[in-house]
Formats: sequence, C-alpha cells, structure tokens
Amino acid sequence: MYEPFAADAAPELPPDAASALWPACLDVLAQEMPEQQFNTWIKPLVVQVEPDFSRLTIFVANRFKLDWIRAQYAGRISTLLEQLHGHTVQVELALAQRAAPAKPTIDRAAERPAAHPAAAPEAPAAPPEPDPARGGSRSRLNSALTFDTLVEGSANRMARAAALHVAGSPGRLYNPLFIYGGVGLGKTHLMHAVGNKLLVSQPDAKVLYIHAEQFVSDVVKSYQRKTFDEFKERYHSLDLLLIDDVQFFANKDRTQEEFFNAFEALLAKKSHIVMTSDTYPKGLADIHERLVSRFDSGLTVALEPPELEMRVAILINKAVAEGTEMPEEVAFFVAKNVRSNVRELEGALRKILAYSRFNQKEISIQLAREALRDLLSIQNRQISVENIQKTVADYYKIKVADMYSKKRPASIARPRQIAMYLAKELTQKSLPEIGELFGGRDHTTVLHAVRKIGGERQQLTELNQQLHVLEQTLKG
Repeated sequence: MYEPFAADAAPELPPDAASALWPACLDVLAQEMPEQQFNTWIKPLVVQVEPDFSRLTIFVANRFKLDWIRAQYAGRISTLLEQLHGHTVQVELALAQRAAPAKPTIDRAAERPAAHPAAAPEAPAAPPEPDPARGGSRSRLNSALTFDTLVEGSANRMARAAALHVAGSPGRLYNPLFIYGGVGLGKTHLMHAVGNKLLVSQPDAKVLYIHAEQFVSDVVKSYQRKTFDEFKERYHSLDLLLIDDVQFFANKDRTQEEFFNAFEALLAKKSHIVMTSDTYPKGLADIHERLVSRFDSGLTVALEPPELEMRVAILINKAVAEGTEMPEEVAFFVAKNVRSNVRELEGALRKILAYSRFNQKEISIQLAREALRDLLSIQNRQISVENIQKTVADYYKIKVADMYSKKRPASIARPRQIAMYLAKELTQKSLPEIGELFGGRDHTTVLHAVRKIGGERQQLTELNQQLHVLEQTLKG
C-alpha cells in the first residue's frame, strides 16, 4: 500500500489544520480509487474533526452506506489520517439526521474489522447503492467530462476525432465505436464527452453510461426478481449506450447472452454503442466469438500513453481546474517522472496539492520532489534498463545475454529493439547510456530502434498490445 506522508514525528500543524486534515485525506483517496467509486462513496461524506485531532466522525446518509464504508474504507481512512497528522486519529461512523446531525448515533463497531457483504453470482465485488431511479432515463454522465476538458495530443487524436463524429451523427458511421487502451488513458472521459455533447444537441435523447460490472449486476437481479421485461425496456430503448470495460464480461455466459441481445436490438433501431476495453476486440479472453465479431464490426481505435507535451498540458489544466496555478517547470518535472497514464498524472498532482495545502508551502520542484518521494523512489528502484532487458527477454523467450550480444537474427534483434524503445520511454537514461548498456552500441542504433518501434506501435495492433503488457509488467 502506498504511504505518501509517513513521518517519524507529528508535523508542526498550522492553526487551521483541523479543517485541512479531511481535504488532504480526500486528495489522497481520490488518486488511489477509481473516479466513479470515489464519487459514489467518499466524496459525499460529511465529517467533523475534533480540535485536538483525537477523533474524526464521519456522518453517513443511511445504514447501507454506513456498513459499506465501515467494511471497505474505514481502515484505509484511519491509516491516512495517522500519516497526515503523525498520531492516531480515532475514526467513528454516525448516521446523519435528515435536517442536521446534532445528535448522531455513533457506530463504534467502525473500529472492528467486518466481513465483506456476500455477492450474488456474476455480481460486482462492490455492490452499487440501491437506486430508486433505476427505471428512469438518468444518463449517469459526469457533466465535467467533455471534449473541452479533454487535452488533445497525438496519443488520443484519432480516438477523439471518431468520438466527436459519433456525438455529432449517432447511429451512422463507426457503430459500434470500440476504444481500447491501458488504465487511466482517458477512455471513460471520451465516452462521457460523447454523451454530454449529444445531449446538448438532442436533450431528449435516451443516453446511458454504465460500467460493465453494473450491467452484470442488472442481469443477475433480473434473473433473481424475474423482471426481464423491465431490463429489456431499459436497455433496448436507448439512443446511445456507453459501456465501460467490457472485458469484465469474460466467463459470464448469461451476461454475454443478454448483452448480445441488447446489442442487436440497439443496432436494429439505429442507436449507437460506444465501448471501452483494456485490449482490442480479438485480444479479449473468454468472450463469445459472436460478440467479439460484433465489437470488431465498427471502428476500433487505441489510446496511447500521453507524450511529454501532452502530459505537461494535462497537469497545468488540471491544476487550474483545482483552483491552483502550477508553474511550468514543476509541470515538466512531474511529467518527466510520471509517464504511464493520465490517472497517475492526476494522482501525482493531488499528492502535490495535498502536500502544499497541508504544509502551507508554495508549489515548487522541491515541494513536488518531497510530495512524490515514495513514487520517485519506487520508479528508480523498479524500472531500470537491466530490469527491462530481463522482462523483455523473458516475454520473448530469449536469453538476457542476447540483449547485449552481437547476434542479429530477427528472433533476437526485434526483442532487443523493443527493449531499447522501452528503456527510452521508461527511464531517464540518455541514448548513449542506453547504447552502452546494450553491449556498447552507438546511440544512433538506439535512436533507430526507438523510432522504428514507436512508429510501428501506431500501425500494428499486436505490437501495441505486447508493449502494453510489458509496460504494465514493468510498472507493477
């Protein structure tokens, strides 16, 4: 577990530290958790911090939420508060009164471990809160995720153009639109942007954004309650269905059957379907072939990790959205050290903002270095050229010694070029330094490999997927 603010002794607390403690905790939780999960369970919480920091009381709207917060998050919250304050902070949960929590009912069992609620077969691990408006036309869209708030770069240009086309002319070309890429590259943002733009021009359109796990849960409940007519009415009548992470349908036969039926019904009525996944359609495991062929029948586009300039722009824009100005030199420092995806960039930004606010210091490169010290330490320790060489050699089943040998058959030269490319992307080494670690090769040889693999990655789906797997392996 990442521990951003561990300290040997309690820090010198500013006068208004009590009011700053919970926001600082929120900043860290927001970068650790999926956005939808954070917005559902953590963001709405109301807290009261004792002036002496001895206790933090969390007021929760109902018993369902109280039990779930206690089981899933109370322990982590307690740990973070201790890291931020430097001493133990007792965490208690209370049922809030409808008007005002003047005399809350304290649930002291919050300090005891609790078993996770049981889940039905094929149900998601974290069950959603009961939603009385489930039968309605709520889109579940996040209005903040628009095309205007999406930073454009070479990494997402094609996917953004396709999504804009769908939003402007749904039901025509690129149906379905299948967007794939690694974690935190902006797939969900693009989907919300499509839905939000469509509703601007067609306010009466029936639009629904949903995570694949929620669709699984809906199928299970429909079987249990025998309410399939309501299920079909809800999903088959949409004008635009936005469904996230379809790889979660793997090994769920009933869910795949119902999604296939919904898919066919929506295409028949010229409705549009936009999906995301962590891999391209034919790379999906344990998904029925007829579904895979449907996924692949429209347009498939990839999202790549953002390039340096795009990462800098993202950091500066996100900081402005948080009401803070990030100096350009700090943005470049962070962007050079956080390369993998937008979510990690946002997480790094939140750590810096939390550290700055809690310690009442201006944002600088030194402050960023302090706030991200554990992250930078992990990167420096784990991602080395030697580690890249070993990981690539294991993946392509060649010897590590082949990485710096003079052998040139394609079965060796190709993995060697891939390792050079990853060394340039994932480490701070210069081209001459990388060449030296690959058997004393000239820097022009490394440059050729980097350009060759980087160019082919844009064209070859299989290579892009292999690189994605290697990057995720190296980053742990």
